[in-house]
Amino acid sequence: MFATKSGTSLVAFYTRKLGFELDHAHLPEFANVSIHGLALLLSGPGASGSRPLPGGQPQQPGGCNRVVLRVMDLPACVELLKSEGLKFRGEMQVGPGGAQVQVEDPDGNPIELFEPAKRNA
Repeated sequence: MFATKSGTSLVAFYTRKLGFELDHAHLPEFANVSIHGLALLLSGPGASGSRPLPGGQPQQPGGCNRVVLRVMDLPACVELLKSEGLKFRGEMQVGPGGAQVQVEDPDGNPIELFEPAKRNA
Protein backbone atom coordinates (compact mmCIF):
# COMPACT_ATOMS: atom_id res chain seq x y z
CA MET A 1 0.00 0.00 0.00
CA PHE A 2 1.40 3.37 -0.89
CA ALA A 3 1.77 6.08 1.70
CA THR A 4 0.39 9.58 1.28
CA LYS A 5 1.99 12.87 2.23
CA SER A 6 0.69 12.25 5.74
CA GLY A 7 2.28 8.78 5.82
CA THR A 8 -1.12 7.05 5.88
CA SER A 9 -2.07 4.46 3.28
CA LEU A 10 -4.79 5.64 0.88
CA VAL A 11 -5.75 2.05 0.11
CA ALA A 12 -6.24 1.29 3.82
CA PHE A 13 -8.25 4.50 4.29
CA TYR A 14 -10.73 3.68 1.54
CA THR A 15 -11.00 -0.07 2.23
CA ARG A 16 -10.89 -0.12 6.04
CA LYS A 17 -12.55 3.19 6.91
CA LEU A 18 -15.11 3.64 4.11
CA GLY A 19 -15.83 0.06 3.02
CA PHE A 20 -14.41 0.12 -0.52
CA GLU A 21 -13.19 -3.11 -2.16
CA LEU A 22 -9.65 -3.33 -3.56
CA ASP A 23 -10.15 -4.31 -7.22
CA HIS A 24 -6.61 -3.97 -8.54
CA ALA A 25 -3.27 -2.85 -7.20
CA HIS A 26 0.11 -2.20 -8.73
CA LEU A 27 1.66 -0.68 -5.64
CA PRO A 28 3.15 1.74 -4.95
CA GLU A 29 2.09 3.43 -8.20
CA PHE A 30 -1.61 2.63 -8.54
CA ALA A 31 -4.69 1.10 -6.96
CA ASN A 32 -8.31 0.82 -8.05
CA VAL A 33 -10.96 0.64 -5.31
CA SER A 34 -14.74 0.52 -5.72
CA ILE A 35 -18.01 0.69 -3.85
CA HIS A 36 -21.58 0.33 -5.19
CA GLY A 37 -20.48 0.62 -8.82
CA LEU A 38 -18.22 3.64 -8.24
CA ALA A 39 -14.57 3.10 -9.20
CA LEU A 40 -11.94 5.32 -7.62
CA LEU A 41 -8.40 5.39 -9.02
CA LEU A 42 -5.67 6.08 -6.47
CA SER A 43 -2.38 7.36 -7.86
CA GLY A 44 0.83 6.92 -5.92
CA PRO A 45 4.28 8.28 -6.71
CA GLY A 46 5.19 7.66 -10.34
CA ALA A 47 1.64 7.00 -11.56
CA SER A 48 0.36 8.92 -14.57
CA GLY A 49 -2.37 10.46 -12.39
CA SER A 50 0.19 12.01 -10.05
CA ARG A 51 2.44 13.57 -12.69
CA PRO A 52 2.59 17.37 -13.00
CA LEU A 53 0.03 19.10 -15.22
CA PRO A 54 1.15 20.26 -18.70
CA GLY A 55 2.23 23.68 -17.37
CA GLY A 56 4.41 22.03 -14.72
CA GLN A 57 1.99 22.66 -11.85
CA PRO A 58 1.82 19.74 -9.42
CA GLN A 59 -1.46 17.92 -8.82
CA GLN A 60 -3.29 19.32 -5.77
CA PRO A 61 -5.83 17.67 -3.47
CA GLY A 62 -8.91 19.31 -2.05
CA GLY A 63 -11.05 22.03 -3.52
CA CYS A 64 -14.83 21.96 -3.63
CA ASN A 65 -15.34 18.93 -5.92
CA ARG A 66 -15.95 15.72 -4.03
CA VAL A 67 -17.16 12.14 -4.16
CA VAL A 68 -20.51 11.61 -2.40
CA LEU A 69 -21.14 8.36 -0.51
CA ARG A 70 -24.64 7.54 0.73
CA VAL A 71 -24.79 6.13 4.24
CA MET A 72 -27.65 4.68 6.29
CA ASP A 73 -26.93 6.24 9.70
CA LEU A 74 -24.82 9.36 9.31
CA PRO A 75 -24.54 10.25 13.02
CA ALA A 76 -23.24 6.75 13.85
CA CYS A 77 -20.85 6.87 10.88
CA VAL A 78 -19.50 10.26 11.99
CA GLU A 79 -18.99 9.05 15.56
CA LEU A 80 -17.09 5.98 14.38
CA LEU A 81 -14.85 7.93 12.01
CA LYS A 82 -14.18 10.65 14.61
CA SER A 83 -13.20 7.97 17.13
CA GLU A 84 -10.64 6.76 14.58
CA GLY A 85 -9.14 10.25 14.29
CA LEU A 86 -10.35 11.20 10.82
CA LYS A 87 -10.41 14.88 9.85
CA PHE A 88 -13.75 16.51 9.04
CA ARG A 89 -14.40 19.74 7.15
CA GLY A 90 -16.95 21.21 9.53
CA GLU A 91 -19.94 19.75 11.30
CA MET A 92 -22.83 17.67 9.96
CA GLN A 93 -25.41 19.82 8.16
CA VAL A 94 -29.10 18.90 8.00
CA GLY A 95 -31.55 20.24 5.43
CA PRO A 96 -34.75 19.22 3.66
CA GLY A 97 -32.88 16.80 1.37
CA GLY A 98 -30.99 15.04 4.13
CA ALA A 99 -27.81 15.34 6.16
CA GLN A 100 -24.20 15.57 5.02
CA VAL A 101 -20.68 16.11 6.25
CA GLN A 102 -17.29 16.13 4.55
CA VAL A 103 -14.39 13.96 5.71
CA GLU A 104 -10.89 14.23 4.24
CA ASP A 105 -8.86 11.32 2.94
CA PRO A 106 -5.19 11.20 4.00
CA ASP A 107 -4.18 13.41 1.05
CA GLY A 108 -6.79 16.08 1.88
CA ASN A 109 -9.38 15.13 -0.76
CA PRO A 110 -12.96 15.70 0.40
CA ILE A 111 -15.43 12.82 0.63
CA GLU A 112 -19.04 13.78 1.38
CA LEU A 113 -21.02 11.35 3.52
CA PHE A 114 -24.73 11.82 2.79
CA GLU A 115 -27.88 10.39 4.35
CA PRO A 116 -31.03 11.23 2.36
CA ALA A 117 -34.01 12.59 4.28
CA LYS A 118 -36.63 10.02 5.24
CA ARG A 119 -39.70 10.25 3.00
CA ASN A 120 -43.17 9.90 4.45
CA ALA A 121 -45.21 7.42 2.44
